[in-house]
Formats: sequence, structure tokens, C-alpha cells
Amino acid sequence: MTSDANQDADAPEPAFDKDFWEEHWESPERGGSTAPPNPYVTDETRDLAPGQALDAGCGIGTEALALAAAGWEVTGVDLSERAIATARERARAAGAAKRTRWIAADLTTWEPEQPADLVMTNYAHASIPQLELYRRIAAWVAPGGTLLVVGHLDHGGHHGSPADGHRHEHDAGWPPAEATVTGARIAELLTPDRWRIETVAEHTRSLPGHGGHTELRDVVVRATRTDGP
Repeated sequence: MTSDANQDADAPEPAFDKDFWEEHWESPERGGSTAPPNPYVTDETRDLAPGQALDAGCGIGTEALALAAAGWEVTGVDLSERAIATARERARAAGAAKRTRWIAADLTTWEPEQPADLVMTNYAHASIPQLELYRRIAAWVAPGGTLLVVGHLDHGGHHGSPADGHRHEHDAGWPPAEATVTGARIAELLTPDRWRIETVAEHTRSLPGHGGHTELRDVVVRATRTDGP
């Protein structure tokens, strides 16, 4: 292991608190405002009948706006007031203001008014453990509805890329270990008496980034809630 790697390992892990995300979204251009929607979100929702969707940790609204364009009524929730303001302005510019609602709130304490037909999260990290976040948002899915999780894959190295639009200035060692998961660990949260697993996949994709192409390692889990209210 090199000295740089040792330094990365000894570096403090981010808190993923409000200050962290407000700083992150201080410059949306560096935070991915021009990036296309995550292709796994597009692929996994293409055949779903549009209804009420909730994007947990929506950032500046890229995936939420893609869902709205596909006919969904979307609520985007994010801890960063700066991100929510940007998302609201992007929705207005896209003519999607009537199909979207934006809420600045902490996902660890906030609760939706009603369950949603689709609850999705895309690279969201909170101040609670990653699997606890997924367990929490899974409870917001309506009977017959869909849970979609796109996250950073735990592959042992934890040296990802900021090209996904969720990090920019502190690139080394991103994502940190506690922000990564595997498909199997997410699937374990979704018990067969309540859920039907539709997708458990781990992908690698390459995106243009700073100084060349960068590699993203992702995990995608989609499940349908099968029990009643």
C-alpha cells in the first residue's frame, strides 16, 4: 500500500450532515447539473406505470425531472436547501413545476404524508448507516409499488469517482467505505413475505471525467411490495 493510500485510509470520513451537503451543492455546475439521469434509473423504471414517485436524496433533481418527463408526479426530498432551490428552478425551466414538489428535509427524521408508487434513491448518503437509510425509505412504498436503490458498490477498494455528480473537490478514496453496499445486503432487507425482488445487479460503467474517463461501480436493486396495507 502506498503512502497516499495510507493517508486516504487515515482521513476522517465525511459526516453526510447538512453542512456537508450544503457545501457540496454550493456550485451545482461542479456537482453534476449537466449530467444526464442515471441510466439505471431510466432502465429500471421504463416499464412501470407512472404514478406518485418519491426521490429520496434528490440532489438538484436530475432523476426526479426525468421521472416527471415520463409522466410521474414526483416529490423530491433532500437535506440541502441549496440543492432543493436549484431543483425547483430547473423544474420551472423545464415546464415541470406542476408535476414536481420539492422538500428540504432530513431523510433520517422526515416522513411522507402518504406512501408512493415508486420510492427511489440514487447515490444518496445520510448521517445514518447506508442500510438503515434503505430500510427506512422502503417503508414508504405503497402496496404494489416499487423500491429502487442505486448505490455505490462495495468492492473492497472504495476508490470511486466524482463523475457521478455526487462529489467534486475531495476525490481521493471516494466513495468512503460506509457509503458503499452490495446487492445481497440490500436484498436481505427485503423479506419475501413483503417483497418480490425484481433486480439485483452490480455494474461497472465508464464516464468522461476530469482528465479522462473514470470508472463507476454501482449496485442496483429493484423490488415490488407484495403485501397489503
